[in-house]
Amino acid sequence: MPSSTSTLERTARPRRSRTRSRTVNARPALALSALNPHQYDLRPACASLLCPDCETWVPITGLVTKTPKVVPHDTGRAYKDAALRCRLGSNRLITIDVTVRKWQERLEGGHAETVHRRRTTARRKPKVEVAPAVSQIAAQKQAPSNNGLGWTLRKEQWAVTEAAVRETDARRAQLPDGDVLLGTSSAPTVILRPER
Repeated sequence: MPSSTSTLERTARPRRSRTRSRTVNARPALALSALNPHQYDLRPACASLLCPDCETWVPITGLVTKTPKVVPHDTGRAYKDAALRCRLGSNRLITIDVTVRKWQERLEGGHAETVHRRRTTARRKPKVEVAPAVSQIAAQKQAPSNNGLGWTLRKEQWAVTEAAVRETDARRAQLPDGDVLLGTSSAPTVILRPER
């Protein structure tokens, strides 16, 4: 009777912090100073680095010994992704040429340099009202802004000049085309253009 486990696909195993393997990768040792400070962690409780080959976080074993190296690891997440061993980065020797204090200073210094680069909250430009035309400004200065008093003033001004305006309109209607009332100037017939 076939077992049901043979049909299941193998998944990545959890990475152990310490491994008993004496196997060493043939590639040259990876110097921590060549990595950015945010790509490795030198705290003794969680010494790890971001594998340059598969870009997964991997524990560093033997941190206090003469031969620290990267733990053999799969490229995916444990129990979720397929079990694909990282052949290039597993068991690779590490050269620890950075002290914990220097690493922490570089990490905090980099943070201080990049904090000001973060985008601030969007500040909207205030909406500017359209400037009124010169004639509108003049009308505002002449007419008082009190409720209804502007129209009252206009009615009073019209009442004073209404009789004269109606008389002028009646006299103008009696003239033949092209004639002008006595004492008034004629309309200009020459078009004036400014010189350049």
